[in-house]
Order: sequence, then C-alpha cells, then structure tokens
Amino acid sequence: MSALVIAEHDNQSIKGATLNTVTAARACGGDVHVLVAGHNAGAAAQAAAQIAGVAKVLHADGEALAHGLAENLAAQVLAVASNYSHVLFPATASGKNAAPRVAAKLDVSQISDVMKVDAPDTFERPIYAGNAIATVQSADAVKVMTVRTTGFDAAAASGGSAAVESVAAVADAGLSAYVGSEIAKNDRPELTAAKVIVSGGRAMGSSEKFNEVLTPLADKLGAALGASRAAVDAGYAPNDWQVGQTGKIVAPQLYVACGISGAIQHLAGMKDSKVIVAINKDPEAPIFSVADYGLEADLFNAVPELVKSL
Repeated sequence: MSALVIAEHDNQSIKGATLNTVTAARACGGDVHVLVAGHNAGAAAQAAAQIAGVAKVLHADGEALAHGLAENLAAQVLAVASNYSHVLFPATASGKNAAPRVAAKLDVSQISDVMKVDAPDTFERPIYAGNAIATVQSADAVKVMTVRTTGFDAAAASGGSAAVESVAAVADAGLSAYVGSEIAKNDRPELTAAKVIVSGGRAMGSSEKFNEVLTPLADKLGAALGASRAAVDAGYAPNDWQVGQTGKIVAPQLYVACGISGAIQHLAGMKDSKVIVAINKDPEAPIFSVADYGLEADLFNAVPELVKSL
C-alpha cells in the first residue's frame, strides 16, 4: 500500500501545500511517493526528494506538462495511478481542477477536502460550510483525495533523501492550451501561506477606506491582506483576497477581522486560525463567537489607535 502525492511546483521549487499533503499521505500508511510533473523541473524534483518522509520521487518531464494544464496533468497521474492505493492532491485551485478528472477516469468517488485521516480507508471532511464534519469510508481500490492543507502540519522540507526516478511524460492531450498568465505583483506574503492576516469586510465602506485603514496595520504586522466576500463583491478588494468557503482557506497564527460580521461562509475559511481578533461595533456579530479576542468598537477609530500603539 503506497500513497502518491501530486506536487505543486513552479518547475524550480515545491509549493508549501505539497508539504501538508505529504503529511496527510503519511497518515494513510505505507510508503509516500511524490509525482513532479513539469518541464525542465529537475530542481523541483530534487527539492521534493528532500522532503522528510518521502520514499521516492517520480519525475515526468515534458513540454505538455510545463504549465500544469489539468487535462495533461490528469493523464500523467493516470499513467502511474494503478501502482497506488491513495492519490492525494492539495485542495488548491490546481488540485481541485485535476483530481476530479483522475477520479472520473478511474471510476471512483473523489473524497474532497480531507482534514483528518482516521484509517487508510476512513477520512473526515467538512460539510455544510464547516458546521458539521462527515466521516467518510471508501471501499474504492484507489482513493483519490484532495487535502485541506490547514488540517495537517507541513512536513519538513529538508532531511529526506528520496530517490528520483524518471517516468515517461505523456503526450499533449490537445484538449487545452496555455495562452498566458497575468501575475499580480505583491510585496505582501501570499494569503494562504501568511502567518498574519488582516481582513476587512463590508463595513469598510469603500476601497479607499479599505486601503487607508487596513494597510498601515498590515504593514506594522507584516501581514497579508484579506477580505470577506461582501467586501470583494462590493469592489473594495480584489478577488484573490477573498477568504471563505468560496475563497481561500487560511489558518494563520493571527487573523485580524475588521468590520466582518462573520457569515458562516467566511468563518468556514478562517476559523482554524490559531488566534482570532475581531473588531466590530455590533455586539451580536457572529464573528465574536469564534474570536479569541473581541473589541466592540468603531473600526475607523480602533484600527488607527491600534496602529499607533504598535
């Protein structure tokens, strides 16, 4: 019984979500192998070989795999999947794009957002926006899973010495093509990897106020900026800042929620944060039910005062 982790990488280095997924794979029992599918991705394969707990790295190198197109990545996974009892993807945009294709081709049920492994065939995952936890037992020969990375500690990125084995790269499926990408430049930490996050909600009132009030606090704390769906829908913050069930799932050391009421969909994305601080003038705001520290105050007065005190 072996588990295969599908690595996320930029052809040079391994992304953090892969480390959490390796920990989940180790909990499934048996050896843990990592598939690095890319183009000129030898450096990423070597980085994967250094991950603690990894027994082997499969390195597939081909032009069709350069940009992680889901159709080609899924075909590469299917080429080796028969050797494994578990195939694990991080529950990221990329993982959620490829995993269902693999599960469908294998004719098995995908197990989504796994947050705990109880046994090799039994897993826990959130349902109803995290209000309930379902325990799922799978009798499928191959368990295809996406892993909620906030549910598992990251494996050590160094200390391992896995062998790197080259495998034949699949041909381009011809179902999609890479056209280009527009990457936003941001001096702040990436939201899902940030240790501190400052988020704003609808109460910010405008994008100008959002930046004027929250940016100084984020600068002081070295934090990433986040937002509720209401704030994003209102145009106060860009879409990639959205935290919640339909946004990004985060679990920083410190989460500061400013003017966020705490709708269930938002709480589903941040309630695993180690320390939650809520600033809201509504004493009945649901955010206070999950906050470790709550301040009932007008954020436009409280946040600047907090910045002065730091």
